[in-house]
Amino acid sequence: MTTQSRRIARVLLDSPLPQLDRLFDYSLPEELGEVPLGVRVRVPLRTAGRVIDGYVVEIDSEDDADRPLSEVESVVSSVPVLPERLHRLARRVADRAAGSASDVLRLVIPKRQVRVEKAWTPIVEPPLPSDTAQTHAAEVIDAYDGLGALLDEHGRAAVEAIPLLHADVPGWASLLASAAVRMLAAGESSILVVPDHRDLDRLLAALGEMVPAEAIARYDSRQTNPERYRSFLRSLDDAPCIVVGNRSAVYAPVRAGLVALWDDGDPLLGEPLAPYANARDVALVRQEQEDSALLFVGHTRTTDVERLVAHGWLQDVRAVRRVLPRVILSTPQEMEQQAPQRLPSSAFLSARSAAAEGPVLVQVSRPGFAPSLVCAGCRAPARCAHCGGPLGAAHRGALPVCGWCGRGARAWSCPSCASPQLRLASSGSERTADELGRAFPGIRVIVADSAHPVDRVADKPSLVVATRGAEPLAEGGYRAVVLLDGPKMLQAPDLRIGEACLRWWSNAAALAAPGAPVHLVGVDGGVARALATWSQSAHARAELAERAPLHMPPAARVALVEGTAAAVSRAVSALEELALPRDAVLGPVPVESDDVPPRVRALVRFDYASGARVAAALRASVVAEAVSARRGKGRSNRSALSVRLDILDPEL
Repeated sequence: MTTQSRRIARVLLDSPLPQLDRLFDYSLPEELGEVPLGVRVRVPLRTAGRVIDGYVVEIDSEDDADRPLSEVESVVSSVPVLPERLHRLARRVADRAAGSASDVLRLVIPKRQVRVEKAWTPIVEPPLPSDTAQTHAAEVIDAYDGLGALLDEHGRAAVEAIPLLHADVPGWASLLASAAVRMLAAGESSILVVPDHRDLDRLLAALGEMVPAEAIARYDSRQTNPERYRSFLRSLDDAPCIVVGNRSAVYAPVRAGLVALWDDGDPLLGEPLAPYANARDVALVRQEQEDSALLFVGHTRTTDVERLVAHGWLQDVRAVRRVLPRVILSTPQEMEQQAPQRLPSSAFLSARSAAAEGPVLVQVSRPGFAPSLVCAGCRAPARCAHCGGPLGAAHRGALPVCGWCGRGARAWSCPSCASPQLRLASSGSERTADELGRAFPGIRVIVADSAHPVDRVADKPSLVVATRGAEPLAEGGYRAVVLLDGPKMLQAPDLRIGEACLRWWSNAAALAAPGAPVHLVGVDGGVARALATWSQSAHARAELAERAPLHMPPAARVALVEGTAAAVSRAVSALEELALPRDAVLGPVPVESDDVPPRVRALVRFDYASGARVAAALRASVVAEAVSARRGKGRSNRSALSVRLDILDPEL
């Protein structure tokens, strides 16, 4: 008696449930015909007769026809949206972060757009850059020591970007575009990842002058659903392309010859959704799998990248002839004043003379007029009586408004001294612009912040007051740059605040014209010296050396385990088999919330060599708790246990 074989599809379900994060076997009916790998399908679940979306990862055949299997209900689309390389990347990233592969795929595979799919015509002939573009790209790349050979050999490097403008295009954007042009000319695709829409627009402007439009696939949150799906289909084509986008672009399903990240220290590159993987970590995983070239480009150096440079995993690439901004620190006399001026005389005179010739940049820490108020009597911070949030003012004499709940404080009185009077305690971008407008009569004042976005300013006398990260480009560069509120920025309760401030100030200093003064006001110490000497990598090495004895990131990895006391206790107990150090687990401690039962959290510190074992153990605990909760009576809206690896420093 012979048995007939049947086709089996192994399907990855599109579900956030941790217990469903594996491949499930389904029978493929004959009427479906040939089913390509990676296509979307609809499959039934055994519970409640539901039907769910999934992706065909493997197709096999088996002789055991007696094994009960559900059938694939339908093929949603014939487009293979999950190629094998994307599935491997999603699986690896999810395993590293103790998450689900479907959560990763939800970040990169957009919703199907039927009209776009039917109208799409794959590009067969690869678009090539012109000879002029290739010549310009070679000139830009040759300005960096050994970068051309590194790209050709698919090497890995941390690159210190030259702080100059090339035809009103930032030097870093010209570098990334040139690297992508070099790879495209060699028939290879590139992925260029930037933090926000300003950086994206500047990079697209640099690319637009060098490559045809059909060679670019844009991944942008501002796109409509059809535009996003069209870009996704373009990245599925065999013809090489340049993928440009924000953090989710690092998952683009191209066969990448280059992955490059600009300004990897920007928190916008950290994914706020599960499994919370940073684009930098995804790029590292992707390079291991695909053996592509990998570049981390920045004016400064994060401790994460510096750790890889110290281990020899990344090559340190600098310009053949370094260009250093002219940074001027506050004098000892200005630092020793009992009531230091917000804009000292040296910076004021420099800005006044420069503003007569062209634009001057003034960087401030916060937007608005007066983001925070204090009691006029005892100087205690003014807080909202309803939620405890900080009170601020939209203009002088305005009604104080809470920055959290938005309520107005009409009859406010200080809980400490009962004074009803308030005092402006801080100056935002609008208040600074108001004050400088009176100090610089006849000079145009421009505010650039989240409420007043400005992309470029003309080469005319003006004062540009901008918040950190919102600085517009100036034609020919700024004639002077003044960095204010440095002491306030450094007081933020963040382990990496020095690293962040150095990044903000370095990016602003890079916008100055050649030889223009850059004044850092009211700051001394290691961060100020690193900016003045343009030795950001040395500062990163010093920071890394200080954190290593404390086992703080990035010297070690940290996992946050949160849930009910019993669930956290079981998860921590499961880690005991891994023989971690005694002080590896910190906590658990109660979490302030109204959850019933109350929740607790614990921190787990471990080295990189133990990462795979710790992630697997924590993921197994999450799955076990999810399964037991499903079998128990009653269900809570929150999971009994949640895990997050490589948490941000403020959460420590």
